[in-house]
Amino acid sequence: MGSSVRELAGATPATRDRYVDLLRVASLGAVVLGHWLMAAVTPDGVGNLLAVVPALQPLTWLLQVMPVFFFVGGFSHALSYRSLLRKRPEGTADSVYSAFLRARLQRLLRPTTVFVLVWGAAALLVQLLGGGGGLTGVTLRMVTQPLWFIGIYLAMVAFTPPLLKLHERYGWGAFAGLAVAAVAVDVLRFAAGVPYVEFLNFAFVWLAVHQLGFLRADGRIRRPALLAGAGLVTAGALVAFGPYPLSMVGMPGEKVSNMAPPTLALLAHGLWLVGAVELLRAPAARLLERPRVWRTVVAANGVAMTAFLWHLTAMFGVYGAMLALDVELPAPASAAWWAQVPLRIALAAALTAALVAAFRTFERPAAPTAPGAPGASGTSGAGPLAALGATLCLLGVLGLSMVGFGGLLDGRTALLIAIPVSAPAAVAMTLGGWLLVERAGRGTGVRAGIQRP
Repeated sequence: MGSSVRELAGATPATRDRYVDLLRVASLGAVVLGHWLMAAVTPDGVGNLLAVVPALQPLTWLLQVMPVFFFVGGFSHALSYRSLLRKRPEGTADSVYSAFLRARLQRLLRPTTVFVLVWGAAALLVQLLGGGGGLTGVTLRMVTQPLWFIGIYLAMVAFTPPLLKLHERYGWGAFAGLAVAAVAVDVLRFAAGVPYVEFLNFAFVWLAVHQLGFLRADGRIRRPALLAGAGLVTAGALVAFGPYPLSMVGMPGEKVSNMAPPTLALLAHGLWLVGAVELLRAPAARLLERPRVWRTVVAANGVAMTAFLWHLTAMFGVYGAMLALDVELPAPASAAWWAQVPLRIALAAALTAALVAAFRTFERPAAPTAPGAPGASGTSGAGPLAALGATLCLLGVLGLSMVGFGGLLDGRTALLIAIPVSAPAAVAMTLGGWLLVERAGRGTGVRAGIQRP
């Protein structure tokens, strides 16, 4: 792998925005580290450190960096889709869209599908053997929770073409329209008490952040300090005077969460983060010119999604081993607990590295199917077929993030848009949707060539 990383790093075009690759890795790394640090595991269950020590909640204004990842996604999606448009033959819009979906989703869904199948088989085996209690049961329920992020990202990919058109026509106006819609949703939610309307902000808030990536791709974020300041002041005012909690991540038992569903406060938080990372762009770019630093970023980008998928598996594995070996788990936030943090994180990192070594091959995108090859579609209707597949994947992944693998044999369900979804149904939707995306995207005559950083 070392030689391939060196070759990829050496072949990087001078025009590539290396800072975007760094932001992608850094944002996922911050999420992983945050999960490892916030988990307050005891023999009686799993809690949240931020609930035990509320004074630490302001740290989420730095560590809740998912908006940065979605911002980077918008930037990458704009470049990728425009590149495909330049290569398309006349009259093949459906093929371009299906090729775009397949190319962008390969590195997302291939490792995700493997993760789902491995954990599904493990959960079935555990429950057939009569297990599933204690920490094992908690793990089966919680290990799929980070999949919500993949579901949202799927929606961003699927909506890129129409939203990019809106951006090209209205610029900042397209972002403003989504932001105003998010404001309207929160007004209807908190002032008028309209039920279920808050779930619309899963789209409006995250797509607005994604739209900032389009603006970045066109060089239209010219005053990042103003953006950061406006976002920070607005978020602070909303938390101080509105119905919004201080924490920018979900807290157990809270009536209102800024994350699930997203709120206007989280959108303001996203503005502050985007402005802040843009302010760091120039010094970071100089750092990334160093060959060793850039090779590190290239290597990390090649396994980032695999590490994200398996990091909770590693964390629960460490805690499970400690309990099995009768290692004392101190009370969360106690002096002994803090003293143990470096050891737990080091062990979780080592186990994550082992899991990455085992599964990293699935993060490498498959070669495009040549036009006319067996199984190639390239026909009219490829676009709608790809859109249907992406929708099924989105619903399946979101459903699985909510229901988990606990109670697999008991028919346990979770509500997804007011519809009960079981783990088997969620897995079936995910796999079926991915097959449709693959079928629609093969043999389109457009080579999707995502450049791996």
